[in-house]
Amino acid sequence: MPKMKTKKAAKKRFHLSGTGRVRRSKGGGNHGLQEKSRKRLRRLRKNDMVDTTMQKHVKRMLPYG
Repeated sequence: MPKMKTKKAAKKRFHLSGTGRVRRSKGGGNHGLQEKSRKRLRRLRKNDMVDTTMQKHVKRMLPYG
């Protein structure tokens, strides 16, 4: 039986948490940083969760978590 293939783009962007929810990093913290406040950049460092409506789609792309 062949192995299922993982979508490499999803593997680089998403991780599963211990409870099974999908974690993602926040966007917008790479360029144009001079215009963004320090407070805003601190918030962008933290991880976020994928919305519950999209979790099923992301988990399908990551068959082995």
